[in-house]
Amino acid sequence: MRLLLFLTVCQYAISSVHTYSVSNPNVILLMADDLGIGDLGCYGNRTLRTPYIDRLAKEGVTLTQHIAASPLCTPSRAAFLTGRYPIRSGMAAFSRVGVFLFSASSGGLPSEEITFSKLLKQRGYATALIGKWHLGMNCESSNDFCHHPLSHGFDYFYGLTVTNLRDCKPGQGSVFLKGVQKYLVIPVQILGVTLVSLAVVHYVGLLKVPFQALGYCLLITAISLVVLIFFFYHFRHLNCFLMRDHQIIQQPLSYENLTQRLTTEAVQFIGRNTDTPFLLLLSYLHVHTALYASNMFRGKSKHGLYGDAVEEMDWSVGQILDVLEKYNLRSKTLVYFSSDQGAHTEEISSSGEVHGGYNGIYKGGKSTNWEGGIRVPGLLRWPGLIPAGTYMDEPTSNMDIFPTIVKLAGAQLPYDRIIDGHDLMPLLQGKVTRSKHEFLFHYCNAYLNAVRWHPGNSESVWKVFFFTPNFSPEDSNGCYDSHVCFCHGGFITRHDPPLLFDLSRDPEEKVPLTPKTESRFYEILKVIQLAVASHTRSLQAVPDQLSWDNLLWKPWLQPCCSSLFQSCYCDYESEDSLLEVHSG
Repeated sequence: MRLLLFLTVCQYAISSVHTYSVSNPNVILLMADDLGIGDLGCYGNRTLRTPYIDRLAKEGVTLTQHIAASPLCTPSRAAFLTGRYPIRSGMAAFSRVGVFLFSASSGGLPSEEITFSKLLKQRGYATALIGKWHLGMNCESSNDFCHHPLSHGFDYFYGLTVTNLRDCKPGQGSVFLKGVQKYLVIPVQILGVTLVSLAVVHYVGLLKVPFQALGYCLLITAISLVVLIFFFYHFRHLNCFLMRDHQIIQQPLSYENLTQRLTTEAVQFIGRNTDTPFLLLLSYLHVHTALYASNMFRGKSKHGLYGDAVEEMDWSVGQILDVLEKYNLRSKTLVYFSSDQGAHTEEISSSGEVHGGYNGIYKGGKSTNWEGGIRVPGLLRWPGLIPAGTYMDEPTSNMDIFPTIVKLAGAQLPYDRIIDGHDLMPLLQGKVTRSKHEFLFHYCNAYLNAVRWHPGNSESVWKVFFFTPNFSPEDSNGCYDSHVCFCHGGFITRHDPPLLFDLSRDPEEKVPLTPKTESRFYEILKVIQLAVASHTRSLQAVPDQLSWDNLLWKPWLQPCCSSLFQSCYCDYESEDSLLEVHSG
């Protein structure tokens, strides 16, 4: 009887919305950074206040198995924009570092890739990216902007081309300190001792060392040290800056009222395009470290600075929803909210305050393919077209946004490449009950780490791991000794046979199944291995955008609003604000 009543309610909810036929809706994509699925009220949090994000859930669909295509920022965002696994675009690293760290790196989202912003722009949409990009900037010169947002279909850009880092905010520590100490200080000390020893034995006549060669070695070492010291001393100025379109307007970045500034830009963009279909990607810096919050929110939450930042972001979402009401755009606009990956559980400040979020019941976090690293919030609202207050537990991906909004805009999906995402509208509107994602492939950088299989004739969601990260300490829920987990070598444990879980029964991934506890163990592995083989055959060799050569800082690519000798300093943003105050 209860089941019959539930089905009747569902049928009523679905019949009360139109099968989507409204063409050219506005699209607002709200992307948080490192937000845990357990940080939101609509996903069970009872201590953080997120009324506006919860309102999206109440007025739309809540995806409970929404999966990021990667557990790291750069590859996840590349997949989101293109609808393709990042391995297909070269945006998955074979090296240890899986994201861009410097503004003067030469790697980035290739110009050959087709983003949803490019396709919607071709359909007459006004397009804007406000906030974080993290997909590269220049290729060969400091102003070729080959990877810049404006080269990927956005008409307007206001934000950061790289990312928010602890090094960007004085007093918040450094993400590089451990690595510099481990991989640079000791080798430099060894080199220094070696050179001094050679000079001594040469001087006393025990060994004849060509003086010119010794001099060159000393010179190269000295120059290298000077460059490294200069770079890390000026890191904040060189890498943490705010741009409007192609112009740097604040270098280094100021965190004062930063979320308010991003929100104002978003509200103004909507106001300029009330009569034109628009695409707005508001890509928050919250809640990636360095954490920050304005005076209006600082110290107001129950979870320290992290909670303050979450609640400030929620306020910003409310401002966006309010401006849609103001301009009567609510029913004409699809709103999507998510996070690029799970919470960074290892983030702890120098004073011991937890600066990482909460992934709910799920294991692991950012940089891992345990559910805590890839299961993210997924909220979609479109009044009248998507049923309100519904929950969907089918596997979906952030890659699905690409085909969904491209089709809604009346554009054609690219036919010359594989699109891994699937249109969500039939699922959201109840026209189908099963996700098209029978398989999802989970990469750790460029290495296939795990596979998810949701058979069409079963409620089970099988997940296998070919390797898992070695947590440090062993009994913890992350890689605290290295700040993030890595994907190869001594940082992982390989499994043969692979670990097998049924997420429908064990979403916390606590107890791996065995041939004794699962009679179809080897049958399941065989199906997944065949899927892996088919998927692998579909991959083509592409340039590695995250190779060491593409990752390293290149001085000739360094964007600078003044000059290196002036420490790359400018603040047109504050000057413009002062002018507005005086003119007002």
